Formats: sequence, C-alpha cells, structure tokens
Amino acid sequence: MGLLWTLIIGGIIGWLAGLIMGRDIPGGIIGNIIAGFIGAWLGGLLLGEWGPETGGFYIVPALIGAVVLVFIVSLIMGSMRRSRS
Repeated sequence: MGLLWTLIIGGIIGWLAGLIMGRDIPGGIIGNIIAGFIGAWLGGLLLGEWGPETGGFYIVPALIGAVVLVFIVSLIMGSMRRSRS
C-alpha cells in the first residue's frame, strides 16, 4: 500500500506543477508521476527537507522542484518544436 500511496502523491505533485505552470507534461499520468518523483528529488537538493511530509515526499520542496522541472521541460520541448519548423 505504501508504494501505491507514493505513486499517487507523486502524480498529484506532477499534476499540480503542470497546473501552476499552465503546461501539460508529456506522458500523461506516467509523466506526472515521473515529474513528481524528479521534482521531489530536485526540490530536496535545492531546498532540503522541510514542510509537511506525506507519502515519502516533503510537499513544498517537491512541488517547487516539480515546477522547475516542468519549466525546463517546456523550454526544451519549445526549442525542439522551433527547430523542426
């Protein structure tokens, strides 16, 4: 049950980051989960472990890290689209 809860929280964090940035994360639900996990890792590196914790994620740093990740991915995807045109 712990793994399922971690996947759900990771997906929610990735989804919220996409909403905050106003951009869709490629890959749908799986992309949201991956963005949540990588965002949690990135947020932990940048901000440390603080704030409320659930499902193995410190929510505030994970959300900030996921927003940064979505921003970087959107920049990369935008430059790839422009280079194809």
